[in-house]
Amino acid sequence: MAFAAAALGAPLTASAQQKGKVWRIGFLGATTASGWAPRVEALRAGLRDLGYVEGKNLVIEFRWAEGNYERLPDLAAELVRLKVEVIVTGGSPSILAAKSATTTIPIVMGTAGDPVALGLVASLARPGGNVTGMAGFSPELGAKRLELLKDAFPRTRRVAVLFNPDNRGGTEVTIPAMEVAAKSLKLELHQFEARRPGEFDSAFAAMAKSRVEAVVPSQDGVLTENAGAIAKLAAKMRLPSVGFTEFAEAGGLMAYGPNRSEMFRRAAYFVDRILKGAKPADLPVEQATRFETVLNQKTAKALGLQFPQAVRARASREIE
Repeated sequence: MAFAAAALGAPLTASAQQKGKVWRIGFLGATTASGWAPRVEALRAGLRDLGYVEGKNLVIEFRWAEGNYERLPDLAAELVRLKVEVIVTGGSPSILAAKSATTTIPIVMGTAGDPVALGLVASLARPGGNVTGMAGFSPELGAKRLELLKDAFPRTRRVAVLFNPDNRGGTEVTIPAMEVAAKSLKLELHQFEARRPGEFDSAFAAMAKSRVEAVVPSQDGVLTENAGAIAKLAAKMRLPSVGFTEFAEAGGLMAYGPNRSEMFRRAAYFVDRILKGAKPADLPVEQATRFETVLNQKTAKALGLQFPQAVRARASREIE
């Protein structure tokens, strides 16, 4: 995967092999270990490539909020008390919690929607503080997903967006961008909240009353981890849907976005640079530059839908 401003880290040096040195990094997760497994394994693979091996010269301290974002500040504080050398995390709630917990320990973002808009960094080129890493264009992704939906089903007018109100990245950045895009596409955007899986049924019941014609789940840790449940509810209501890559893989109709596991693998580069002495303020935030469109043909057939040939031509892959 290519990344803007990417410069590959140097081969294994004495820094990673320093005799007797065991590096300790923290990992702050908004949901569960199982839900983050692909991204954690990608980070581990990236670190191994750079000479860091758990049990030899690396210890990773994991803290998981289990989908309860109110726990994130305390978990971030725990990592600070452990005096880890770097905190790796992803998603607006976790990054904001980590940044509130420390201004000195470097924080590496595996993925972030719009770190500038949320005040996490001064700019992408010059972060300026203790935060750097990867950014994933969440506001633009929300708008692009609406465009994909409109291209695939031109008659669609009323669209539901499912979002977690506890995620500032969605409420303050992504949804406003989607509202602007909806107006230009002549779509009515209806908002429905869900903080946890137990609220999905009521959210979809409200969608039914509003007679929406499609649904777009917002980018959020809880929604991503429960993509399969959301996809099933959308299919039950026979609603076309478009979301993040994991959503289509879990049964959603369509997806548009970057591969977040690859972004976490790239995050290892930032960890390595920091452990070798670089300051986060001097490491430009990198942005994903390759995005994929995923079409789930199995779900389309179950819903009795067909993708226009123009949309299929743009697809990076199709799930049969």
